[in-house]
Amino acid sequence: MDYSMSLWGLFISSLISSTLAPGGSEFVLAYLASLQQFNPGALWLTATTGNTLGALITWFMGFIAAKRFPLDNSLAHKNRRALDVLQKWGALALLFSWLPLIGDGLCLLAGWLRLPFLASLLFIVLGKAVRYAIILSFFM
Repeated sequence: MDYSMSLWGLFISSLISSTLAPGGSEFVLAYLASLQQFNPGALWLTATTGNTLGALITWFMGFIAAKRFPLDNSLAHKNRRALDVLQKWGALALLFSWLPLIGDGLCLLAGWLRLPFLASLLFIVLGKAVRYAIILSFFM
């Protein structure tokens, strides 16, 4: 298996699955880890970086959307819950940006609410890094 192509595939899968598009980077990571042919640190860094960049794309989408569409009460139910969490916990809530469905909403609304970028980045990275470390621990 081509090492660099596999890492690029993991990166792209991680990036896409952290935007508003569905994806399954956990399965790609688990598969590559189970092969025992890859450096676990490289797998972890690749998945974490791709997933973080995808979350930041979503954060910036919210930031840009807020200029045209002010936040109102017409949010979908899942996004309303994410908004409530963000208003209560701020950027700290982005530790849970790895969660399916709600994580995308958290990132989008964090940008929309203009939560501090560096704090958002820190908590997004932490949440995603821990999740991928746990996945790797099961498959290495």
